[in-house]
Amino acid sequence: MSLMPVTDSMFLAVETREHPMHVGGLQLFTPPDDAGPEYLRDLRENLLERTSVREALQRRLRTPVNTAGYLAWQRDPQLDLDYHFRHSALPRPGRIRELLELTSRWHSTLLDRHRPLWEAHLVEGLADGRFAVYSKIHHAAMDGVSALRQLTDVLSDDPADRDCPPPWGKPRSSPPAARPALGALDPREAVRAATGAARQLAEVPGGAVRIAKEMLRAQALTLPLQAPRTMFNVPIGGARRFAAQSWPLDRVRAVASGAGVSRNDVVLAMCAGALREYLVEAHALPAQPLTALVPVSMRSAKDADAGEASGNRIGALLANLGTDLADPADRLATIARSTTEGKRLFRELTPVQALLLSALNVAPLAASPLPGFTTATRPPFNLVISNVPGPRRQMYWNGARLDGIYPASVLLDGQALNITLTTTGDNVDVGITGCRRSVPHLQRLLTHLETALTDLEKTTR
Repeated sequence: MSLMPVTDSMFLAVETREHPMHVGGLQLFTPPDDAGPEYLRDLRENLLERTSVREALQRRLRTPVNTAGYLAWQRDPQLDLDYHFRHSALPRPGRIRELLELTSRWHSTLLDRHRPLWEAHLVEGLADGRFAVYSKIHHAAMDGVSALRQLTDVLSDDPADRDCPPPWGKPRSSPPAARPALGALDPREAVRAATGAARQLAEVPGGAVRIAKEMLRAQALTLPLQAPRTMFNVPIGGARRFAAQSWPLDRVRAVASGAGVSRNDVVLAMCAGALREYLVEAHALPAQPLTALVPVSMRSAKDADAGEASGNRIGALLANLGTDLADPADRLATIARSTTEGKRLFRELTPVQALLLSALNVAPLAASPLPGFTTATRPPFNLVISNVPGPRRQMYWNGARLDGIYPASVLLDGQALNITLTTTGDNVDVGITGCRRSVPHLQRLLTHLETALTDLEKTTR
């Protein structure tokens, strides 16, 4: 048995049919030149013979103590890989549109809590000959950073490498896990955890004082519950829409260099410009600027060394998106000032104090399941925009070239839209997840993202 941290069990406690709590990703591949007509069937059969499974993907939930959530994981003694790894084909004409529609449906369904909380789907039938892999895993088992790392750990930078692990496989370079086995709870680990928790709690009062001072100091920080109400901040249903596209990373770099800001600021400005145009089209642009929650990885370099990546170590800052400003250069400058202030404070806080600040930013969401809360209060922020680093080189999987990784994320009541970006090689890959009922014509945001980047390029020439 392995005890579950509160941060992980929370994602189980809040999950409902309307609020699936899994993260996902769509990978797009070009087969190798020597691939025959049975390439994907043979690939799946060969992968299913690889029965070495990552520890995090062997775990299933123990019997719940009550309906509020779960307390522990246990190893599944009868892991059925044929259930978790599925082979599907697209309907004709096999466009990217059909692939995204299928991904939208998969991302809308709940994972089976009687099994390890993950699935992977091998998809053929694209008209251009490419294939895709869509995978999802419950947020209780793995955060988005860990999930992306799991996807990329099985890739190779060698196109001749035909021995890559399956999506559930252990990386060939990973050292032995340092944790105790899931069948037992190590008392020494419990003592160390309790001691560390007590030491961290002692840091909380000082962190609270510092955060309060920053909130009062010239309104330097973007604060929760100050965001305007928008069409995205409404109760949501369980069905999802998913849209995805890639942009050359060099375009983002050029804008960042010309404006003297970070690449993350540029992608936030792309999103801000796209959101502004989308809301203008819908006659729904508020007079106040939108606020984005921007997740920040709290993993140290020590945490990031090879091995089992699981659990949740995510902080969060709020960013002013400047959507009330018509000029793209002014929006970018506003975003850069906002994120600079937030990152400065994060650097000055201890990890536990930074988590306290993050908790203050997201705490109002805990009340979103309460009847009437979402409609009666201002949103703590308008949407989540994540930027997760991906592989820096061109990568391959059993000879197939990786063309893109498109993240699909979690939505909550009052948060009907999520934009998650990652970098793969020379591209920025964008995945947009929206509530099917609340965010119509989601794909238009892709067109507006291109327009926003073009406008930013014009301001830095």
